[in-house]
Amino acid sequence: MAKQEAGWNLENSYVRMPSSFFTDTNPTPVNSPKLIILNQLLTTALGFNIEALQSDGGVAVLAGNKIPEGAVPIAQAYAGHQFGNFTMLGDGRAVLLGEQITPRGDKVDIQLKGSGRTRYSRGGDGRAALGPMLREYIMSEAMHALRIPTTRGLAVVATGEMIIRETELPGAILTRVAASHLRVGTFEYAAQWGTVEDLKKLADYAIERHYPSIEANENRYLAFLEAVIKRQSELIAKWMLVGFIHGVMNTDNMTISGETIDYGPCAFMDTYDPAIVFSSIDIQGRYAYGNQPYIGAWNLSRFAETLLPLLDENQEKAIEKAQEKISNFSTLYHSYWLSGMRSKLGFFSSEKEDEALINDLLDIMKKQHADYTNTFLALTFDTKGMCESPEFIKWKNRWQARLERQPETKDSSIELMKKSNPAIIPRNHHMEESLEAVVERSDYSVMERFLTVLSNPYEHSPKQAEYALVPDSKTPYRTYCGT
Repeated sequence: MAKQEAGWNLENSYVRMPSSFFTDTNPTPVNSPKLIILNQLLTTALGFNIEALQSDGGVAVLAGNKIPEGAVPIAQAYAGHQFGNFTMLGDGRAVLLGEQITPRGDKVDIQLKGSGRTRYSRGGDGRAALGPMLREYIMSEAMHALRIPTTRGLAVVATGEMIIRETELPGAILTRVAASHLRVGTFEYAAQWGTVEDLKKLADYAIERHYPSIEANENRYLAFLEAVIKRQSELIAKWMLVGFIHGVMNTDNMTISGETIDYGPCAFMDTYDPAIVFSSIDIQGRYAYGNQPYIGAWNLSRFAETLLPLLDENQEKAIEKAQEKISNFSTLYHSYWLSGMRSKLGFFSSEKEDEALINDLLDIMKKQHADYTNTFLALTFDTKGMCESPEFIKWKNRWQARLERQPETKDSSIELMKKSNPAIIPRNHHMEESLEAVVERSDYSVMERFLTVLSNPYEHSPKQAEYALVPDSKTPYRTYCGT
């Protein structure tokens, strides 16, 4: 497949990094690849030709059977704190083809996930199952539509091979697009096993790629730390505002770019509960919904530790500078979260009592086991969303009085709330129905309808109403690290 036919326009800047940061790795070919889904809007935005990627030659590239022109395939090394425990990691089943230069001049990673064993596989088979790859595709597209920074899926290809997990499952490869795959864990790897010069090269690379505006700063590495803290505080606030639980916030799953990455045991919350956990392996609730801001700060502290040699020659001064920046995380996060909650409740201005009003609502929601998303929709459209208890009626009167104190009209507040409260999220039961239809019956229609309604969550159309219904199930929903 010629470069001009498909639109491949690859650079390979990461291979200029120290050789210990990656290993040259070709994807392992598969028997009979079949294209399951292609993200056509993303395909065009990246400068690819849709027909070319859908052709046999295009699918061969997406399956790892053919290397596109200009690619230098590698597996990246990184480390990470997994549930608080530090370990050596790396791309155990993913290969980075290179960085696509888009028609707008942006640079994005193109990675094949599930493409076979690498040096970092640690006994794994390097493969992935169809269900989890489609799950990541759907979740990342939903997050993108919710205006939350995220990696995205370009395509999912079935491999024509079965893989062994608890049972035999059909295999698949996800083509993942990311601003980059640099993680907090990448810096932990450099700090643990590289030299200070290696660490400096990595930091300079990350700054050039993601934060070029700070290159001229007197202490660019301190500015770098500050910039990553800012992006992550804003990202986690956005998760919290839509009821998203990442599920496995290990340091290797926190990006330097500020994108959401690795949709393993993640889910969106139905009933509001800060202690809710979906991941089957998070026995202690470390990554519960309400813990996410605290874990974010913990992860960023590990990131700051890796940068200490670059912040100041004097270690005590370096620690002091790092601690000052990390201490700002809570303030930044809270500011983003509070601003977002004000918008969800239709507030254009700020009042001292807003936070108490917000927290009181959340307390009532928890007591009444109210659905998080639907409660805010009910307030937006003035419909019944919770039990009309005296406590809630009293709160609602306070809220309406607050709205009346601002100069903006009620209609303006409603419009703000409609833009801030999604009509639809990828609810767990709809996700499972979509995946089951594809994997068990080769029926793509359920997934296609689901993706269509998820693509514009603030449309508030009648066709989205059925997806807002919550099943009456007493069985706790569980997710697994299948991706």
